[in-house]
Amino acid sequence: MKALVYRGPGQKSWQEVPDPKIEHPTDAIVRLDTTTICGTDLHILKGDVPAVQPGRILGHEGVGTITETGPSVTGLQVGDRVIISCIKSCGHCANCRTGLFSHCLGDEGASGIGWVFGHLIDGTQAEYVRVPYAENSLHLLPAGVGDDQAVMLSDILPTGFEIGVQYGRVKPGDTVAVVGSGPVGLAAIATAGLCGAATVIALDLDENRLERAREFGATDTVATSAADWKEQVLALTDGGGVDVAIEAVGIPQTFEMALDLVRPGGNVANVGVHGKPVQLHLEDLWIRNINISMGLVNANTTPMLLRLVAQHKIPAEKFATHRFSFDQMMEAYDTFARAAETNALKVVITR
Repeated sequence: MKALVYRGPGQKSWQEVPDPKIEHPTDAIVRLDTTTICGTDLHILKGDVPAVQPGRILGHEGVGTITETGPSVTGLQVGDRVIISCIKSCGHCANCRTGLFSHCLGDEGASGIGWVFGHLIDGTQAEYVRVPYAENSLHLLPAGVGDDQAVMLSDILPTGFEIGVQYGRVKPGDTVAVVGSGPVGLAAIATAGLCGAATVIALDLDENRLERAREFGATDTVATSAADWKEQVLALTDGGGVDVAIEAVGIPQTFEMALDLVRPGGNVANVGVHGKPVQLHLEDLWIRNINISMGLVNANTTPMLLRLVAQHKIPAEKFATHRFSFDQMMEAYDTFARAAETNALKVVITR
């Protein structure tokens, strides 16, 4: 088969590799029909994720068709159309039993790490992928949900909701600021209403992304290129600051922006993947009674989000802005990496 292979920082290739095989009784082989590229893949290519070794097939999002199952897989069968979760789950370890799938103790990839695709085992930017713990790591795709919608449930929608909205403790009537209107920030914007947010303020340098943010449910937008961006946000909160600030970029400056915007007693939810240290001024923050959260998605809300997407309660299809075939994988990467120029949100790559 062909796959997108990581060759070290700054290097990748679309090339022939061996087909995956069943290795454990709980495995399934899935033929990829649709995949996409995540900002985390770009972090890997920058060398920000040293656990990813040269030779690894990248990608952790996808929709496909089961072509083979291991002997212990009874709830799925060949021909089933499925969403591949970005997080593995053995389903029976201490962490999985509490819903902490991101730290699954199953020994696939590494014990205690739920994100394995394109990280510790071969991923989904390929024609076929081996899925461990298939019955817990795959979701049957219902009729009426298209690939453009379904692939957004592999990662960005549960990430934005769980790590941004849930970890941020959004409650009815809250004012929420989302710093960064890229795909994950937009996912937080699109799902903030599920917990009752009354006002959702989108912040970004890119005016095009701010326009898109309104399509996903932002009530207000603020361009961070403006000298008075902070004053604009505070004016929307009667000067008190937002109840929840969600950081969805992954650089020190945007994390500091989130801290600047939150009111005393509020919550800062860090969603962005950071490749550099961030200075935390506890000498100033301790007296403000704020909560700071962060984490890797558990993807335990995926079934709920899938039902909402199926009922058109979440506009998942709007994330898809560019389309490519598998043989255009390198072009897809170039388009996604130049999102500021191409206005790309999520590139959808189909067989």
